[in-house]
Amino acid sequence: MTIVFEGCRVFDGVSAELRENATVVVEDGRIEEVADGAVRAPSDAERVTCGGRTLMPGLIDAHFHALLVDLNIQSIDDIPASLLYQHARHNLEGALRRGFTTVRDAGGADLGLAQAVERGLIAGPRILFSGRGLSQTGGHGDMRNQTRFEPCACAGYHGPITQVADGVDAVRQVVREELRKGAHQIKMMVSGGVLSPTDPIWMDQYSDEEIRVGVEEAATRRTYVMAHAHTASAVRRCAALGVRSIEHGTLMDTEAAEAAAAAGAFVVPTLVTIFAMIEAGNQFGLPKIFAEKLQGLGEDGLRSLDICRTAGVPMGFGTDLVGPLQDRQSQEFLIRSQVLAPVDVLRSATSINAALVQRSGELGTIAPGAVADILVVDGDPVADLGLLQEQGRHIPVIMKDGRFHKNEL
Repeated sequence: MTIVFEGCRVFDGVSAELRENATVVVEDGRIEEVADGAVRAPSDAERVTCGGRTLMPGLIDAHFHALLVDLNIQSIDDIPASLLYQHARHNLEGALRRGFTTVRDAGGADLGLAQAVERGLIAGPRILFSGRGLSQTGGHGDMRNQTRFEPCACAGYHGPITQVADGVDAVRQVVREELRKGAHQIKMMVSGGVLSPTDPIWMDQYSDEEIRVGVEEAATRRTYVMAHAHTASAVRRCAALGVRSIEHGTLMDTEAAEAAAAAGAFVVPTLVTIFAMIEAGNQFGLPKIFAEKLQGLGEDGLRSLDICRTAGVPMGFGTDLVGPLQDRQSQEFLIRSQVLAPVDVLRSATSINAALVQRSGELGTIAPGAVADILVVDGDPVADLGLLQEQGRHIPVIMKDGRFHKNEL
């Protein structure tokens, strides 16, 4: 089936200059042609008249959590899997309505959830999943509180989102197991975090040897480690040890940013989750112990954007939202625009994220040969990021893999 988008302005995921009065031809799920003016097409082609609207790539969220469904994430351990995955369905369908055609799940999603999307059982974005994230005992992914004791030292924590693995051999085995189960990349926790009960944010986690073996094992499958790292020291360690994707970087300093840039690493800031929890966490039951960790992080995160930009670090786009805050996903665009040019924010969610997830030329771009993940927007999002707000209200067309999820034209 041939689909022809006519009379559109094109943002290709890279150039700030929109291509005017263009035609984009889709054939069998791929972009066949991007041309100026009209093109010859089969008589039975489906035609979409864009009327000067902007056609752009589907968005990519490189730090998404389909299964983080409650701000008290310790409670997620007690949710039946059948119910938990219905929550995940809701989160994924909301993301696609907002124009996100790909998400990189940062802990919890698995092969079954990804296949449910692939087979059309869930109308959501494609999922690049990490399986369960790795944490050391007492680290960011260890959801046991201080009063929970295991009967023996060998009884580590295993939850639906994360698992504990201590020592080089244990890390190696767990990474291999997640890769065996189809993980697209590996998630490791290498600093403290907000939504964890026993670790301060400033705490560095995992030894160099443990991080290094995770990176090495991921490389055997031609993939990489994404590492939760708030602190500058954690970022520096990630850069030195070969971590490709540094998540958050909220407490970044110049030395850390320059180290990441020199190593060719990506940083994925996730500012919207910080501001959302500060603004609405109390309303939705965020435990006090977690709320106290948020103090000052919003301002720190905005400074980190500027530091990374100055150092030349490629910044991916992620949100890291939890539970009822997931509908704020697109607010990340507006928060970043306080520091970055709108086109740079859009690049982060398209071409830069595509490079990060090793799918350059396939995702995050409008170009011949790319997967036909396409949005049509009422106006120019390069000039007005507000057009990506309001739960997809200003996006009359959403296409994923060459199939319409929404077509109001």
